[in-house]
Amino acid sequence: MLFTSYEFIGFVVLLVALYYVLPKKLKWPLLLLGSYVFYYFAGWKFLFYIFGVTGITYVAGLLISANKTRSDLQLKAMKGQDLPKDERKRFKEANRTKRRRIMAVGITIALLVLAVVKYTNFTIHNINSLLTVFHISKQLNFLNIALPMGISFYTFQAVGYVIDVYRDRHEAQRNFFKYALFVSFFPQLVQGPISRYGDLSKELFTPHPFSGRVVGRGLERVIWGYFKKLVIADRILPAVNTLIGTPEQFKGMYVFAAMMFYALELYADFTGGIDITIGIAEMLGIPVKENFERPFFSKNIAEYWRRWHITMGTWFTDYIFYPISVSSPMLKLSKWSRAHLGEKAGKRVPVYLASFVVWFTTGIWHGASWNFIVWGLGNFVVIMISQELEPLYRKFHKKFDTSGSTTYKTFQVGRTVLLMSALRLFDCYRDVPLTFKMFGTMFTTWNWGSIGDGIFLQLGISRADYVILALGTLLLIVVSMIARSGSVRDKMEKRLPMPVRFGVFALLVIVILIFGAYGKGYDASQFIYNQF
Repeated sequence: MLFTSYEFIGFVVLLVALYYVLPKKLKWPLLLLGSYVFYYFAGWKFLFYIFGVTGITYVAGLLISANKTRSDLQLKAMKGQDLPKDERKRFKEANRTKRRRIMAVGITIALLVLAVVKYTNFTIHNINSLLTVFHISKQLNFLNIALPMGISFYTFQAVGYVIDVYRDRHEAQRNFFKYALFVSFFPQLVQGPISRYGDLSKELFTPHPFSGRVVGRGLERVIWGYFKKLVIADRILPAVNTLIGTPEQFKGMYVFAAMMFYALELYADFTGGIDITIGIAEMLGIPVKENFERPFFSKNIAEYWRRWHITMGTWFTDYIFYPISVSSPMLKLSKWSRAHLGEKAGKRVPVYLASFVVWFTTGIWHGASWNFIVWGLGNFVVIMISQELEPLYRKFHKKFDTSGSTTYKTFQVGRTVLLMSALRLFDCYRDVPLTFKMFGTMFTTWNWGSIGDGIFLQLGISRADYVILALGTLLLIVVSMIARSGSVRDKMEKRLPMPVRFGVFALLVIVILIFGAYGKGYDASQFIYNQF
């Protein structure tokens, strides 16, 4: 049941209607039922995976919480027994160790489920490659394992819950079915955002009364998401597929075109899907974390990643980067580095090592393939080089004052767009040597003179498609510019009367119906991030 299918639209309309008709006590059970119905249509066998991850992390959370409660009660009783402080400290540390072990077991099992279904064949492929290198004829057989929809998203969400219970950020949810709803809330299953239990749970389980304003604002967000997906992302998709599907034919400036076309497609596809997700949740009265903040207005890659897929970035920061940075082995390494490499270099080693792990994990999270790993490490290298060159940047800006220069800011934004788009070529060609080769042809194959020879009209899209894409992209830029000073919907609500706002979004619906690019059976293509 794709987000862009008629079945899904009917499913959401029915669910929203039932949500506001049913009694308060039945609202969250309806969302749970609806989430599992949605997941059932992705493949009933995949239900076992989400059941398993939910059950494992639920039990882990309960055990951690129970140990914490029992430990606190015993410590309270110890205060009246006049026990030595060291003994109380040992007792407290012993129980903390137990909770840490429970957490480790719970998240390890959950992540093993993800690893088995997502990385088994990748591991087998690499083992077979090594066997070939050593002239061993025996090869391992690949396993026929289908990747369950959204498993990376709901696994990370569940793992984050267990870690937060261990950190005592919130108590464990005792109602299994409420916890199951948190893990499986259907709008987030396809491509996130990756929510935290502390942020989502309160509103998720609260029975929200009907509000025409709330439903209307959510519907506006959904319509805008469908515009991005159907009018822009799916319209440019044939050209992207043609350019990257026949690399031997399209080199030089066509690689640059593929790079920029894919950047537009990915942005419109991913942010469009997130708009639909957030809009559906908003129609139900449930706020969901924003996942994008105009990333292509960033002045460097570090800033870009603070604005792109925000919930994933904060997840990696909170649950991987910081724990590694303050771990006992890392603190020892930091001390050793400062003693042997000097204070400045010593400070960098632990930070860079933790960053390397984060970016390696980010790459492999996106897909079980070396192109994703190299893409992740490419981001790491560019960010680290940028940090190392920071003193030179400061000297440059001190000598040449660019603080108020619109031209320089535009240069920074353009540079970031080009860097990120170039790195995304690993995502396009899905082959590391081929990606480097095709990137090199932009500088070795000079065929810019062939722009006017009509080849761009042979990529599966017409002149009319290019006009629609140009106008749609211009609208994206204008909306993003307006959003720099606050929500566009808030501004429209304050400045435009309701009939005018209704007319604007009604016109947008008509544009989607007339100019939307539809696939076979009048269902649009799947969202790109569904594969992750």
